[in-house]
Amino acid sequence: MARDRSGEEPDELQSVLDALDDADARTIIRGLEDPMTASEISERCDIPLSTTYRKLDLLTDASLLTEGTAIRADGHHATTYEVSFEAVRVLLTEGREFEVEIEGGEQGPDERLADIWSKVRRET
Repeated sequence: MARDRSGEEPDELQSVLDALDDADARTIIRGLEDPMTASEISERCDIPLSTTYRKLDLLTDASLLTEGTAIRADGHHATTYEVSFEAVRVLLTEGREFEVEIEGGEQGPDERLADIWSKVRRET
């Protein structure tokens, strides 16, 4: 039997709700005070590294974390993660549809440069 998807939530809303409903993902958000690598997050939050990677994917897909790059002199750059929001709001529109708003913090020049570098890395 086919499932009626007409009443389902939009992908963006659902990905945010799924991420915030996950206990490990919430632990990662609480533990990320500064940009950290997956290994550092795993250690700080006491979550297995394989699970940490899955939760980081969940959080970045929901736009709750941003990826950056730690530039190292030895050329072995590392991906870092940081919280990219200050508030998440779920709204009910006049059309009775749910909508999600993610309010982010202001980025400094170094964060904007790191974002650009991350995008370049993904494209190459």
